[in-house]
Amino acid sequence: MPRGARLDTPGTLHHVMVRGIEGKNIVTDDEDRGFFVSRIGTVSVATGTKIYAWALMSNHAHILLRSGASGLSTFMSKLLTGYAFFYNRRYQRHGYVFQNRYKSIVCEEETYFLRLVSYIHLNPLRAGLVRSVEELERYRWSGHAAVMKRIRYEWQDRDYLLGHFGTREASAMKSYQDFVASASMLGRQPELTGGGLIRSIGGWSEVKSLRKRGLKQFSDERILGGSEFVREILDEVQGKVKERLPAVSIEAEALKRLQKACEEAGVKVSELQGGSRIRICSELRKRLALEYVGDLGMSFAGSARLLGISAAAVNKILLSAGLKV
Repeated sequence: MPRGARLDTPGTLHHVMVRGIEGKNIVTDDEDRGFFVSRIGTVSVATGTKIYAWALMSNHAHILLRSGASGLSTFMSKLLTGYAFFYNRRYQRHGYVFQNRYKSIVCEEETYFLRLVSYIHLNPLRAGLVRSVEELERYRWSGHAAVMKRIRYEWQDRDYLLGHFGTREASAMKSYQDFVASASMLGRQPELTGGGLIRSIGGWSEVKSLRKRGLKQFSDERILGGSEFVREILDEVQGKVKERLPAVSIEAEALKRLQKACEEAGVKVSELQGGSRIRICSELRKRLALEYVGDLGMSFAGSARLLGISAAAVNKILLSAGLKV
């Protein structure tokens, strides 16, 4: 089945999930965890991405975020590629770290924001990594500890979250704490991560009820929200696609990036495209190959033509970075 296009309008609320290749771990110890979390912070600040909730597990991670001006894809590309470089270098390995593309769901904020925050922050409790909500407050690898001021992350937007519970921090924290404790009794809540129609209207029983009444609900696998919200998002995306059709082609944008990178590095474009093996050219090819495929969505062959290397070489660069496309 073809992959669906990303819904990547800047300023959109996304629930993002990343998993290790073949279910394998993406973190092994606290050094890995520390780097992954610090990478979230570094990239979120650099891209203007707002982070509201997150949880890092052994073989997957959840993040609730609002994309910055450069969109979700730029944030995720920088986060995952940078971490894969670190992970592969540390363990002297090559190949994929993450499974396929990350999964992202556009979320209707008014209905789902708080439910997603509690769902994501409670992941360690559901997985048995902590034994209670009280212990979760001291767990370093979930954003819940930062909301409760047990650990400090300048990049995590706890103020926006607590603003949903009151204007005074102390009372807002207590209300948030009670909310999470109550949500811990709800179980896995598959409607928050499942697919399409079932997810959007809250379960299979609701779907059957609507059908019995002859009512139809508009849905999309990439969106968590009611019928009208889904329609609005898709209409907006279609409008933006139409606006972008006459714009500069992807290849022209790629060439522009190539020329700028070479100018900044003091390297001639002809030198890089001519197969020069000096270190700076090799580094530029690696960086641009990751941008071309991961950010612009170019083919291996198209990227290779601009960089003066083979498609197989582009594939090798992505493999070594742990980026699977």
